[in-house]
Amino acid sequence: MNTVVANLNIEVIKPTIGAIIHDIDLSALNEQTTQQIQQALLDHQVIFFRKQQLAPQAQADLARSFGTLHVHPIYPSIEDVPEVMVLDSWKQDLRDNELWHTDVTFSKTPPLGCVLQAIKIPPVGGDTLWSSNTAAFKGLPLELQRKLRGLTATHDIRKSFPLERFAHNEEEREKLLQTFKRNPPVVHPVVRTHPVTGEPLLFVSEGFTTHINELPEQESEQLLDFLFEHATQEQFHLRWKWQDGDVAIWDNRCTQHKALFDYGDAHRIMHRATINGDVPFYKEEQQPELAEA
Repeated sequence: MNTVVANLNIEVIKPTIGAIIHDIDLSALNEQTTQQIQQALLDHQVIFFRKQQLAPQAQADLARSFGTLHVHPIYPSIEDVPEVMVLDSWKQDLRDNELWHTDVTFSKTPPLGCVLQAIKIPPVGGDTLWSSNTAAFKGLPLELQRKLRGLTATHDIRKSFPLERFAHNEEEREKLLQTFKRNPPVVHPVVRTHPVTGEPLLFVSEGFTTHINELPEQESEQLLDFLFEHATQEQFHLRWKWQDGDVAIWDNRCTQHKALFDYGDAHRIMHRATINGDVPFYKEEQQPELAEA
């Protein structure tokens, strides 16, 4: 389905998540078009653009139109553009990107969103999946929605960046330990309110969430396992097959994603610019009445 919002030619991928914006050059945006793209992101949660080929500085400038930029504490970046992170399958261990995750939730202020560009794509494989945490929350039974409201969960950088995989010598080990020290475990609400749309959404993911603080360990583990599986069902997610030069922008506040590591020794390079966010919160709202038995 194609729709036109002002000057944007938008092809909706799924009603729950995702759209392609056609016929646009992301390196030459005016203020009006930038605002329309920002609205499209709120409407569709992840938006895609084909055939862009953005230089690193242009990618950073595009991301900066949404807010200030974040520098990742572990992954390397472009030498002259530190805000653009490099994900290179021949130089880094990227297996944990195959876990569903919301980026950098180990921070007190997880990112607002990200701008990801495909630099080199394998001939087969390497797709990325995004899932809507907003739709996932709406898909829960009302009784479980009520149970989750007000609960908190711990998010820990060490879950996706274990020492035994990311420290190959003593220097790397010490550097990673210092990164852990600067990024201690943090607590976020299990149900978060989107700061712009006001919608409630799930804010847990397999990549960084370790436990629900108000529950016993076994109950927490069982509930998280259920939520991880529920939130990533096919009805809530899309799968994107990359082409060189594709750009994806996603709202990190209300989505999670994973990159498939199914391309063997083929080379995959992605550049990512990450937009700073704010402290997650949950705002009480009018809740629907449960039906009486």
